[in-house]
Amino acid sequence: ILMVDEKGKNMKCLTFFLMLPETVKNRSKKSSKKGNSSSSSNSKLPPVCYEIITLKTKKKKKMAADIFPRKKPANTNTTAVQQYHQQNLNNNNTIPAPNWQGLYPTIRERNAVMFNNDLMADVHFVVGPPGGTQRLPGHKYVLAVGSSVFHAMFYGELAEDKDEIRIPDVEPAAFLAMLKYIYCDEIDLAADTVLATLYAAKKYIVPHLARACVNFLETSLSAKNACVLLSQSCLFEEPDLTQRCWEVIDAQAELALKSEGFCDIDFQTLESILRRETLNAKEIVVFEAALNWAEVECQRQELMATIENKRKVLGKALYLIRIPTMALDDFANGAAQSGILTLNETNDIFLWYTAAKKPELQFVSKPRKGLVPQRCHRFQSCAYRSNQWRYRGRCDSIQFAVDKRVFIAGFGLYGSSCGSAEYSAKIELKRQGVILGQNLSKYFSDGSSNTFPVWFEYPVQIEPDTFYTASVILDGNELSYFGQEGMTEVQCGKVTVQFQCSSDSTNGTGVQGGQIPELIFYA
Repeated sequence: ILMVDEKGKNMKCLTFFLMLPETVKNRSKKSSKKGNSSSSSNSKLPPVCYEIITLKTKKKKKMAADIFPRKKPANTNTTAVQQYHQQNLNNNNTIPAPNWQGLYPTIRERNAVMFNNDLMADVHFVVGPPGGTQRLPGHKYVLAVGSSVFHAMFYGELAEDKDEIRIPDVEPAAFLAMLKYIYCDEIDLAADTVLATLYAAKKYIVPHLARACVNFLETSLSAKNACVLLSQSCLFEEPDLTQRCWEVIDAQAELALKSEGFCDIDFQTLESILRRETLNAKEIVVFEAALNWAEVECQRQELMATIENKRKVLGKALYLIRIPTMALDDFANGAAQSGILTLNETNDIFLWYTAAKKPELQFVSKPRKGLVPQRCHRFQSCAYRSNQWRYRGRCDSIQFAVDKRVFIAGFGLYGSSCGSAEYSAKIELKRQGVILGQNLSKYFSDGSSNTFPVWFEYPVQIEPDTFYTASVILDGNELSYFGQEGMTEVQCGKVTVQFQCSSDSTNGTGVQGGQIPELIFYA
């Protein structure tokens, strides 16, 4: 629209693009002829010019980012953009300077300026428990577009017109992370707040953010946090995450049970773990973990951590521990002297070990099945020669990668080719130079071409699509068998394993031949 004063000087110049179909354009031409006489009668009004653009539906509409491709702004603009963004993150709620819209070429970026900003805010949230609240601004329209819960809250039939809404069950940091996703289309997750963010995303039905939280938890899953995440995944009804947690807990059961997070689980999760048939752990470790949980539970219930109270909080879960399946030494030196069992229970379990006629027990007496290890054999044949394979403290090493998460429990190694012999083996597993697991042990070979397992203290978690280095340093006087006709890729069940040579290998082992014929793993 071009506006001029009486002297003909330009006052304002604005252009409106009216996208109308062709029929409307034709009608506008006819109506403009009729309107000429009426417009001339009022000469004091400034003339107005309309430009009508015909809508062409065959052409693809361009977005603002296509029309105005983002260029590197001048230093002053860059500083201003970063300043506003940082102010919002710090909850300074500083109102932007005039014409701040000109700094951002797309609606997404302009919308992001409103994140945690008091400018045009029409609702405020008081987030967090009493004593730890934070007041955060919001914009009803933006929130309603991002969440069906907010839409019902602000525009539904039962909408309440409140200027301030209290949310005591969500942490401020988690609520801010959700707002950042809704306003900025950015997912910013941290290990210490991801569970709280998942809770907020579930509560306000923001499914894509919830999925991102679950993916984050799956990638950061380890024996240290698996029990806590198992409890939370059941609460949030995330079956995929629950399955991933069980995989870690089963394979690395002893590490999971000894973790601090195990003591933070709820009673229902404790029962489900104690019932687990595939738990890959010694029963004495399960017993000690249950006692540690009971001690912390006493503190949560503000009870003295006495033997009686520990047994009280454990309740019937105590009988899910398969005490009769312990090694006799473990029972005699551990469970029998813990005080948690009654005298009659202790006597009956001793009779269970020794008597021909065994008494009836309330405890489960059937051993857990545990996990069956799988073996990935990478050689098609093996051989021996009079001058190979010798060990003088040199390293045999190979690199491997898998396409699914597995847990390496140990290696299968060749033994002596000259009769029975004993070897000392230092095994090691590394990722990008960082040692993930190692162990020093001995194994006895019987002179056959079989492989002999050497185990890590705990199974090591292996992530997919990343190369790891398996190494062994053997010490023995005798020559051994060695593998040949090695394969670069081996299919082992549902897991595909790829092999490549390692620069750490100084004793001749490679893809085509050498030592470390087998990887022993749980999947």
